[in-house]
Amino acid sequence: MNVGVCQIELRLPENQSLKGKRRVIKSIITRLHNNYNVSVAEIDNQGLWQLATLGVTCVSNHRRHADETLSNVVKFITQNYPDLELLGSEIEIFPAF
Repeated sequence: MNVGVCQIELRLPENQSLKGKRRVIKSIITRLHNNYNVSVAEIDNQGLWQLATLGVTCVSNHRRHADETLSNVVKFITQNYPDLELLGSEIEIFPAF
């Protein structure tokens, strides 16, 4: 079993409030969960209205599958949310047990 972890840093340049940020982030989290069956949470910058850091995790039998899933998550965000700026992403895969 392998656990994949991805940290994604985003900038929301058009956003003007925390309420607007929550709306965008909630949309991203719901779509990622539905499309990729991953767990997603905002893990940092909760009080800043133009920055967001998301943590994404998945569990898989194969290391390659976990890496592909998380890479597709990053690609999905950049393709479906062109108004957001991807500041960075980092993927790590850990063997479990």
